[in-house]
Amino acid sequence: MREHAFNQAANDDLSDLPNLSSLNDNDDEFAETDSPSPLIKSHTVGESDIGTRLDKIATDVFDGFSRVQIQGFIDDESLLVNDTPQKSKYRVKLGDILTLSATLDNYSEDLPENIPLDVVYADDDVIVINKPVGLVVHPGAGNRTGTLVNALLYHYPDNAHLPRAGLVHRIDKDTSGLLIVARTKTAQLDLTEQLKDKSVYREYQCIATGVPSDILRHATIDVPIGRHRIHRTKMTVTDGGKPATTHILSATPLGTHYSLLHVRLETGRTHQIRVHLSHVGHALLGDKVYGGLPKSGLAPTTRQAVIDFPRQALHAHKLGFIHPTTGKALVFSRDMPSDMVKMIGILQE
Repeated sequence: MREHAFNQAANDDLSDLPNLSSLNDNDDEFAETDSPSPLIKSHTVGESDIGTRLDKIATDVFDGFSRVQIQGFIDDESLLVNDTPQKSKYRVKLGDILTLSATLDNYSEDLPENIPLDVVYADDDVIVINKPVGLVVHPGAGNRTGTLVNALLYHYPDNAHLPRAGLVHRIDKDTSGLLIVARTKTAQLDLTEQLKDKSVYREYQCIATGVPSDILRHATIDVPIGRHRIHRTKMTVTDGGKPATTHILSATPLGTHYSLLHVRLETGRTHQIRVHLSHVGHALLGDKVYGGLPKSGLAPTTRQAVIDFPRQALHAHKLGFIHPTTGKALVFSRDMPSDMVKMIGILQE
């Protein structure tokens, strides 16, 4: 049903949107990689707490959570009173049993930071962000600050009660483009399921080495991807990896050595577009990890421009999903950033 609704909206809104028989485009899906550890806490109301607001007593007795986080748990029914949802303003009674069911992800030490966000769409349930090049999505070793999560916690403080501040999926630091963020636990679970059942549509634009006639011989790349045996930060094509399928929708020549591609994926493996295109001999321009070095035969100025390009030329261009509350099919697109536009102009000279 979801797939039918999304196809209809795509046909109405974007005539060039491909058939959605099997869609799921992702550099790295939390749905496939993360399994947060469950956490359950409970508290029985004593005489001294009778008449206290639910959000206040819960903040006092459940250490490690702010009042905003507690209110979020109440709103999404992660915090129950006698196994029944209540409002934050509920006044507790003697013997009430408060039960908090959360995840260890909620013990985030991530801090809000006033980092500007390009918000494409936002309502009470979802946010669509156009991520710039250079912004890390999620804090990790060496990147505790300055990430998209830190920005979300500043601009949307209620997201503090959600795992990963509501992130549903992620893209690489040096990849630009569209990302979905949930604003409620219910929306996050629903959107995660959409990723799993391949009813989310995402399409990328990229600059790859090679000419269209050669590239389109590999219109569908269907080989498994796994962690590199020696270089553990890299991915590689390997028989022991997870199934991965990439579809090249179109290829437009950029001079005589490069092409602009529109690509979609059926699966969500880390670095999938980069690994698959490198595997068939058409690495992304600027991708120093997977072989995007300058092609021989370029004019000196063009060759230097390719050498100087600081990242993989990859942009998450188009995004579509079913709204988790309204059931409406939503489709968004954003043009590639100026660095890719400029590089295309250089290659076409």
